[in-house]
Amino acid sequence: MSPSGRPWSLSLVFLLGMAAEGISCPSRCSCQYLEVNCSGQQLQEFPVDIPLDTRQLILAANNVSYLPVVELSFLADLVYLDCRKNLLGDDLDFTFIGVAKLVYLDLSFNNLTQVTFSTFSHLLSLVVLKISDNPNLVAIEKDAFANNTWLRHLDVSRTGLTFLDTSTVRDLPNLRLLGLSDNLWHCNCSFLDFVTWMMESDVHFPDADNITCYTPVGLRALRMPAAEAQLHFSCLTQLYKQDYVFLCLVGFCIFLAGTMAAWLAGVCAVIYEAYASKGEEEEEEEEDTA
Repeated sequence: MSPSGRPWSLSLVFLLGMAAEGISCPSRCSCQYLEVNCSGQQLQEFPVDIPLDTRQLILAANNVSYLPVVELSFLADLVYLDCRKNLLGDDLDFTFIGVAKLVYLDLSFNNLTQVTFSTFSHLLSLVVLKISDNPNLVAIEKDAFANNTWLRHLDVSRTGLTFLDTSTVRDLPNLRLLGLSDNLWHCNCSFLDFVTWMMESDVHFPDADNITCYTPVGLRALRMPAAEAQLHFSCLTQLYKQDYVFLCLVGFCIFLAGTMAAWLAGVCAVIYEAYASKGEEEEEEEEDTA
């Protein structure tokens, strides 16, 4: 048996197959059956000469700042991609268009700034997505994961996020684990719907004690159950200046409408009485004449 637990014969067949087809392992990487591991090699660029039948590619702990769409699309059978601890950032839209079979994707510890619908929309089989520890990640579009309906594990912990629309995660039918800890959550009334969903959801939240409000100052470090109660009180019962102005305007409009209606009713009554009296006088005159 080989150290990895596979029969020597299988490893020999793989090596002979690589030799026969002229396939080489990328420089400074190690290759096993359907796996290429380039961890911690100080790579500056995406490695070349990756076997086209690779299923698992590990690029962790390098200095790669760009994933080339064309080269990546050659790996059509890729199901596992680990790019944590690199320098990936800015625009990843359409980067993964050619690796539709991808099931596991780790982009943690990078320089991501945003996630749009086009970032992961082609990954229809994605089950695990880790984008935690991206301190510059400040925006995730509302429909960013609309096509990732198989997603079960999503981690956005330790980023620059202050807000996340409820529908972004609520509409994921298979979501079971959601990492949200140590973000800069802004617990205002717009965030109440998300907090309420958290409290009522069957999704598991790891490190839940560290899912806390960052702003406003009065709620800083408050955990989500307490934040929900506070937001329910302040957002659903408390009235602000604009609310009082609105209520005064509504009251004035109702008063004005009532006054106008009463005045019109009075005018109509007077006119009716005038016409009624005139009719009676005419009838009396006709009787006297007769």
